[in-house]
Amino acid sequence: MLDIKLIRQNPELVKEGCRKKRAQVDVDRILDLDKKRGIFLKEIEDLRHKQKSFGKEQIGEAKKNKEEIKKLEEDFKEIDSELQKLILLLPNLPADDVPEGKDENDNVVLREVGEKPNFNFILKDYLEIAEKLDWIDVGRAAKVSGSRFGYLKNTAALLEFALASYVFNVLTDEKILKSIADKVKEGYSTKPFVPVVPPAMIKPEVFKKMARLDPGQEEERYFLPKDDLYLIGSAEHTLGPLHMDEILLEDSLPIRYIGFSSSFRRESGSYGKDTRGIIRVHQFDKLEMESFTAPENSILEQNFIVAIQEYLMASLGIPYRVIMICAGDMGGPDARQLDIEAWIPSENKYRETHTSDLMTDYQSRRLNTKIKRKNGEMQFAHMNDATAFAIGRTIIAIIENFQQADGSVKIPEVLEKYLVKS
Repeated sequence: MLDIKLIRQNPELVKEGCRKKRAQVDVDRILDLDKKRGIFLKEIEDLRHKQKSFGKEQIGEAKKNKEEIKKLEEDFKEIDSELQKLILLLPNLPADDVPEGKDENDNVVLREVGEKPNFNFILKDYLEIAEKLDWIDVGRAAKVSGSRFGYLKNTAALLEFALASYVFNVLTDEKILKSIADKVKEGYSTKPFVPVVPPAMIKPEVFKKMARLDPGQEEERYFLPKDDLYLIGSAEHTLGPLHMDEILLEDSLPIRYIGFSSSFRRESGSYGKDTRGIIRVHQFDKLEMESFTAPENSILEQNFIVAIQEYLMASLGIPYRVIMICAGDMGGPDARQLDIEAWIPSENKYRETHTSDLMTDYQSRRLNTKIKRKNGEMQFAHMNDATAFAIGRTIIAIIENFQQADGSVKIPEVLEKYLVKS
């Protein structure tokens, strides 16, 4: 949610942000409603003050004044309700370095890293390899749960927990984090991430405060009506509200979490896309980073997080590229988004495996998560969330890039010690 003061003071900036993000929101209507809201509020306050001045002999006047207050309050609620609905439709404003563009075709490749494998045999896609090794079973999953589900079995199942253990080890190791942070900015915070297994369900009102249940987003969510709860689409959906209605002390920042959870998505906008295999499924497991920082450090924090993502990918030996997402392709709450895409040999192209989203104070303003500065000043925290590993897609990238001529798959060395031998 944008600050109403920003909308009042810089309406043209807000309009330009809406244009870049291709959001159809009437900013002038917001300003008009805000003005009317202020007028009604003053009139109500004046009449309430007047109500206190009436004596016992002025019962008739007091009653008439009270009715006037009631009518104004009803009008005020109507105006305020429309105002709040429109403000919630406003997207976050894109950061200065975000490229302008309308869709994914306008995203900018920042760098490509790693050497793409050359095979001296006929390569296979991940599903053909995994089914022969009995690592992935989508046929039986379809019988049990329907399309877009899969069983991870044998080494694939062990790989899931190896990836989780590896991420938890890296993100809680200050020496490793220092080696990463110093490349972003020497001396930047090496504070470890706190491991978390968060709830996989969330209250509707909290989901809305996370800006993940705004109008049009409900179709992507799984709702449990008997319990009035939604299944989360990613761990950050319940990591972000961890400090809802709390005040964080400046000295405690940054606060960083690494969460592991199952994620549930309807994939409502992807009919006909990636229906084969486990690239685009309704349920998958994911490791997600969430951080809370002071406003002046939020872009630096995002750059640090992206550097962590790159460290993880490089350590697996998977070729990848980093993409700066253009304004028109970003989500509404994002001020700045970078994606990482892994090389998939059988498709001869890169596929998204990671995203990193800087939300600035867009979510924290709704969540009422504030920072108390050393000088006593109160500010809304800035929030970042980002993928550490999306398990299924990472396993796909491992199978594809490290397939062997005999149909086996070479496991990345950094994961070997975490594999429990079956």
